[in-house]
Formats: sequence, structure tokens, C-alpha cells
Amino acid sequence: MTDLAIRVSNLSKLYRIGQLDTHKTLRDVLSNTAKRPVQMVQSWIKGNGAPKPTNNTIWALKDVSFEVKHGEVVGIIGRNGAGKSTLLKILSRITEPTTGRVEGYGRVGSLLEVGTGFHPELTGRENIYLNGAILGMKKVEIDHKFDEIVAFSEIEKFLDTPVKRYSSGMYVRLAFAVAAHLDPEILIVDEVLAVGDVQFQKKCLGKMQDIAQGQGRTVLFVSHNMDAIQRLCSRCLMLEQGKLITQGDPASTVLQYISGNFHQTQPNQWIDVSNVKRKGTGEARFVAIKYGSHNEAVSLHPYPNGPLEILLVIESDSYRSVAALAVTIYNKTGTKLVNAEIASIGQVIHLQKGHNIVRLLIEKLHLNPEIYTLGLWLNRTGRSLGATPLDNVESACEIEVVNPGSEDFGIREVAPVTCKFKILEVIHESGSSKYRAF
Repeated sequence: MTDLAIRVSNLSKLYRIGQLDTHKTLRDVLSNTAKRPVQMVQSWIKGNGAPKPTNNTIWALKDVSFEVKHGEVVGIIGRNGAGKSTLLKILSRITEPTTGRVEGYGRVGSLLEVGTGFHPELTGRENIYLNGAILGMKKVEIDHKFDEIVAFSEIEKFLDTPVKRYSSGMYVRLAFAVAAHLDPEILIVDEVLAVGDVQFQKKCLGKMQDIAQGQGRTVLFVSHNMDAIQRLCSRCLMLEQGKLITQGDPASTVLQYISGNFHQTQPNQWIDVSNVKRKGTGEARFVAIKYGSHNEAVSLHPYPNGPLEILLVIESDSYRSVAALAVTIYNKTGTKLVNAEIASIGQVIHLQKGHNIVRLLIEKLHLNPEIYTLGLWLNRTGRSLGATPLDNVESACEIEVVNPGSEDFGIREVAPVTCKFKILEVIHESGSSKYRAF
């Protein structure tokens, strides 16, 4: 048996933007199938077998090649839109590549999105057997693993409840337990673990480590948590705009990713975030931010145990109430250290059409002197299962926390901190006029 688990050769995926697939008749399918060999020959005669991109197309992946050996734990990193999820969907045989080839040696178990492969009307118990059948396992094999799956997921009380009534955390618990315990030779996991609580994330990371090291199986792991990537993975791939930029040991690959992925800013200056990478519907979105400490002695930079005021300019296309607005602060390994979310203080913000300026004050910033990344989140309600936010900017800008001169300032927190903060005011500016300077 070959020691290769996966071989990817010149893999590319082209998507058409803004076009919907129409229903085709059997005659259409047969006709297109008959024409395809001729079209492929014509393309190769012209010098390139791949489709030509147009203004309505985008290459999600372009000429990606790599190999993964059995027993390797390989991390895949990159910014939003780099092609990570597309790659995993092709490896999981959910979608087909436009050009290139994928060879897989072993049964694949994937966990790409919360609840993928679950039928909402079936109970947790029934979905365990459904997922096992999809993986090609016999009922006796699933019976043998059933108790382990239930124990790991910690949802025994709700096992006979339809999964459509599960919370996002319960979905993740059961989905990961099924994927990890049904003996796949290759386990593919996307960023979905971020939905679970901290203790369960640690439990999942430990299980993946046991799968790879103790059982010699292969793991492909996509995450924005650089700390988890470095602790878990033996090798790392970095994608950028659909291309494989580099691959190597996790420490050097993560360092390359971090060094090219952030831009430092100065306090008390407006920072344009209208064109940064983001996810969301765009009905309301962050367009600019400004921050400062009000302390001239440190040139307005934030400092340990000092205040941090943040002004957020939000552009909305109509009046709406927002119950989920968050400012998060990450270190350079991607670990969330501070989380200021209005849901935690029971506050709702009312946005008017046009520009709105929200002033938020973190009263005491419990961070050591270092450079951190600011992330932004906006939605009508909390982070519910499958809900697309209005706006989500993971890397808005960098901020530097400085040492004002005293020693032993600051407390380094290991887990996200629900800090003491408050909304100072919300200012509405009608229309699309430029927000006023402060």
C-alpha cells in the first residue's frame, strides 16, 4: 500500500459569478456529454485545456499541487476567500474540480459546516447511523462505535430529539463525534470547531491529535487559530487568492502568513475598512474605525489596564435594530483575548439609513504591551446556527498596546475575556454623506 493519503495535481476550480444553474432535461445532459470530448480537444488545440476566465468568473483555486502522507496532520491557512473551503470540498468529493486531479487513498470523513450531512427531521440517533452509512460502514460497525460517539458528544439527553431543534454547539458536538469515531482513514475538518465552547474545542483538538499520532490516520485541518495550527500540525499549507503560496513547517509558514496579513495603524486617525476582506450580507457594514486611549503621555496609544475608546462608522441601507455588535482583539497567533459584545450587556443599537457612528469604551484593557489585531462583528441577533451576519471583518487593523513606563502592567489572559465596556453614544447621519471627523 502506498504511503500517500492524498495527491493533488494541478488542481483548479472556476466559478461563475451571479449565474444560477437551470434545470436540464435528459436530452440536454446527453447532448452536452456527447459534445464535451470535442470541446476539450478544441481547447487543447488552442493551447490551454482550462476554461478562459471572463468578467463573470473567478478562479477559487489555480494550479494547486501537493501531497499528504498517511499519518500526517496538515494545517491549511489563508485569508477569507483564499480557496481553503473550496479545496476541502473537492477533497471531500462534494464538488468537482474544473481541471486537475485528486487521488485519495482511504475512506474520508469530513466536517466542513455545522450540520453537514445531517437530516434536520431525523433524531441524533438516526443521524449517527445515516452518517455511518454515507461513509460506507455497516450497521454492526456503527453499533460498535455508538456508545463512544454518544459519550464524546455529551448530548445523550437529546439523542432522540430531531436535530433541527439542536443549538449550534450541539450540532458541532454530534457532527465531530460522528466524523472522528467512524474510523475514516482521512479526517478533513474546516473552521467549524470555532462554534463550540472552549472546553469542547480542546477536547476536539486532543481527539484529532490522538487520531493522527495514536491511530496513524491523516488529518487536514483548516483554521484561523494560528496557535492551534502550530500545536496540532506537522506541516502547513498557505493559500492566497486560490494559489498555493508556500508549504513547510507550521512555525515558519504561520510567521509568513502573519507578516503579510496585517497593517499597523496609528491612534486617533480614521481607518478606512470599507474594502477589507469580510463576510456578510452587506445590508449594514463597517466602513471606518478610529481608536485611542485619551492619554497624551503615550501618544494616545492603548496601554495595559488603561481605557480604549473605539469609534465605529456603520453604513446601513435602511433602519434596523442590531442586538449583536462585537469588537474582538486577537494576538498574532489568532487567539481571541478580548471580546466586547453588546449582547453580553443586553443592549440593542438602532441604526438609521446612512452613516451611524458608535462610540464604544473598554474601561480597562487587560493586555500586555504587544501588537494585536482588531476584528468586528455585526448582526441583528446573536451568532445563531447557519445565520449569515450583516458584516464580519476578521482583520480590520492592527493596534499596538504600549508600556507607559511602569512595570508589571497588564494581565495576559488565556481565554477570551468579557471585558467591562459601555456604548457611549450612537450618532446617526442620514444619506450617504461623509461621516464627520472627531
